[in-house]
Amino acid sequence: MLLYNTPLAPNPRRVRIFLAEKNVTIPIRDVNLMTHEHKQESYAAVNALEEVPALVLDDGGKLTESVAICRYIESLYPDPPLFGRDARETAFVEMWQRRVEFRLFTPVALAFRHSHPALARLESPQLPQLAEHQRPRAQQMMRFLDGELAARRFIASDEFTIADITAIVAMDLTKLARVEIPDALPNLSRWRADVSARPSVVP
Repeated sequence: MLLYNTPLAPNPRRVRIFLAEKNVTIPIRDVNLMTHEHKQESYAAVNALEEVPALVLDDGGKLTESVAICRYIESLYPDPPLFGRDARETAFVEMWQRRVEFRLFTPVALAFRHSHPALARLESPQLPQLAEHQRPRAQQMMRFLDGELAARRFIASDEFTIADITAIVAMDLTKLARVEIPDALPNLSRWRADVSARPSVVP
């Protein structure tokens, strides 16, 4: 297998954290987005959408969505389980993964893409008003998560899962996206400190 990666991009980071949690090492090839390497014909042959990450399988198949890549790795290396251990756990992990993806990760990523000067070459045109619209959406989800985290250690359960990976990558992007984290969210702060201390998450 071969993983196409961009070190500073959030979606490839999700896959790298997942692999580290599994203690799995696969070859990695970096793609430089700032020089538009992802727009070159050689990379378009790997991912026609010209995005990262992408995982080329041993049989030549290509997976080009981060959660799909993680699911494939999970099927090969089931321990520790990061998508749940049975039907019930898997369903709850899926629910929380989607909630965090759509209500936190995506708003923060859009705010980042449409406001950070360094991304003006990649996101053309940048829409500052879109970034402004996304920031309160992300903050609303943070408040919601704070309430939920009063009852359990991690996002989906008392076990670390893919939902926590998506959430911590989003939270770590808030500074660059200029998404202010609301005050007085003690449960979210506790969760963030716990997750940030994991070796897989430390940059």
